[in-house]
Amino acid sequence: MLDSTNQSCTLPDIASEEKAKIGGQLQWVGMSDIEMPLQLAADVKTPASVAQVRAEVSLDDEATKGIHMSRLYLACDELFSSQRIDYDALVDLTSQFLQSHRQLSQNALIEVESEALLRRPALVSDHSGWRSYPIKLSVVQCRKTGISKYLSFQVTYSSTCPCSAALARQLIQQNFANHFEGDTVRLEDVFTWLGTEQGINATPHSQRSSAVIKIKLQDHQSTVPLEKMINLVENTLQTAVQSAVKRADEQAFALRNGQNLMFCEDAARRIKQALTKADLVQQFHLRVTHHESLHPHDATAEAYSE
Repeated sequence: MLDSTNQSCTLPDIASEEKAKIGGQLQWVGMSDIEMPLQLAADVKTPASVAQVRAEVSLDDEATKGIHMSRLYLACDELFSSQRIDYDALVDLTSQFLQSHRQLSQNALIEVESEALLRRPALVSDHSGWRSYPIKLSVVQCRKTGISKYLSFQVTYSSTCPCSAALARQLIQQNFANHFEGDTVRLEDVFTWLGTEQGINATPHSQRSSAVIKIKLQDHQSTVPLEKMINLVENTLQTAVQSAVKRADEQAFALRNGQNLMFCEDAARRIKQALTKADLVQQFHLRVTHHESLHPHDATAEAYSE
């Protein structure tokens, strides 16, 4: 009887021993949604989180049946379990992928998807709160084009419709004319009236909105520029959603919305201009979505680097 705890026979390796019945190169082969711990080496301290990792190589040998997926997993496990993740670490990881598949593959990629928790200050008060930002780090190492480093992230903000604001102002003007018709207008009466629900009888609609941005970073970039890029976009838009707020913060947020009326086209152009001027950005792609409160559908705009 064969002792299953001490097998002397060699286990079959179909991927290596058999040839592909249908030959051909494959651009990417590997695994996605690999569960890994994540500690970022970013420009801001973030709590440890869970990542979903995509690890793949090209299969350039047309006759080989498959790659060695366990080698990809073990390399990921060793890296993510032992150190903080920056772009240099991910570049080294793709080099390990290629070394372990040196007779099969000439290209490798790694993608790390997670959510980064950042502590964000309130607009006016001394309070602060946590905000979660979906992020993705990517490194692609190709024989022809070299190494490319990418950062994707999402920012959530408020957008107030300029058209709706103009229509609301017109209704307020008409309401004012009707209320004070034929009267001698006194400043204190107008001041009191404007503070009532009857005075401001219309408000513009606004909605929660999102911007998803993917940037190609400069070749020398090592640290993940997370806070720098999020601050760049949020400061450009001026109406990023808030976490901990007191009434003074809520009032300041209302003022920012009133001072930054935006169609989706306006938001996309603002972000595009800011990214174009950013030193560490080589290329970018952005897409903004305004989740309409007036309509059951969304308003969207998209832009690329030129």
